[in-house]
Amino acid sequence: QVQLVESGGGWVQAGGSLRLSCVASGRTFSSDRMGWFRQAPGKEREFVAAISWNGDVTKYTDSVKGRFTISRDNAKNTVSLQMNSLKPEDTAIYYCAGDRGMILTVLPQRYEYWGQGTQVTVSS
Repeated sequence: QVQLVESGGGWVQAGGSLRLSCVASGRTFSSDRMGWFRQAPGKEREFVAAISWNGDVTKYTDSVKGRFTISRDNAKNTVSLQMNSLKPEDTAIYYCAGDRGMILTVLPQRYEYWGQGTQVTVSS
């Protein structure tokens, strides 16, 4: 099994940037698809971004395209989410997730393992 630990969340003013990191331990995750999800208070968990095992393919939800960038470093067992031009509506708990599947998916139920989440708060 893979254990994930997120970090990098915090408070930022609108227009600012944050970089989230997700470090994996346990079995190697270098062949797994990885994703970032978020959950705002009173809302369901939603897809943010995903990346293929080798980083060649990425997928984003429309609301973050052009502002967020997902990347991974398999040598360091790390997946990152660079978030620029943050908006108050980006406020949520952000979760890192992974799965052995090959095709990128936006469905949270398709991801096998999850981190505990990191809070991102964007003030207007």
